[in-house]
Amino acid sequence: MNKLTRKELYSLERYAEVRNEFRAKVMAHKKHRHLALGEHATLYFEDRLTMQYQIQEMLRAEKIFEAATIEEELAAYNPLIPDGKNWKATFMIEYADVEERRVALAQLKGIDDKVWVQIAGYEKVYGIANEDLERTNAEKTSAVHFMRFELDAAMIQALKSTAALSMGIDHPAYTQIQSPVADALKTALLADLD
Repeated sequence: MNKLTRKELYSLERYAEVRNEFRAKVMAHKKHRHLALGEHATLYFEDRLTMQYQIQEMLRAEKIFEAATIEEELAAYNPLIPDGKNWKATFMIEYADVEERRVALAQLKGIDDKVWVQIAGYEKVYGIANEDLERTNAEKTSAVHFMRFELDAAMIQALKSTAALSMGIDHPAYTQIQSPVADALKTALLADLD
């Protein structure tokens, strides 16, 4: 997938005009691009459209219009766009209760290395997490992680030829498996593999 450029972004003025329509389009698109892994963890699969929305919203919220600052935002978000042989996702650990979340994040250190995808007939592919910066320290893990799942040509071909897709987490304090994933998610993710 091609990375976004400044020329492809709406100006602040134009974005104000199209925001509601664009947001509705993105929300409909995102509907089939996430997977809950149990009650407290979700993978949100990113692509070019979700990242354009993220950038547009950031530019709007921060009232950014200078070319250099827009380029900084592009540099921050473009790495989350799949490149045709991988999936990229935001992994979120979600607990509504603050104290419960604090305890869970302490117990879930290392979970970012235990999230996987699997194409039927192949080994699990564990996400490569947080390439931009470390999000776990001695006390706890972060509630948000960024992941890349690298697939080889044989896996991609098998997936395109109707092989089942599963996802899960193999952490001692949080184990979940979704097998197979819903067809709508699989179809959405196939579009990322060009």
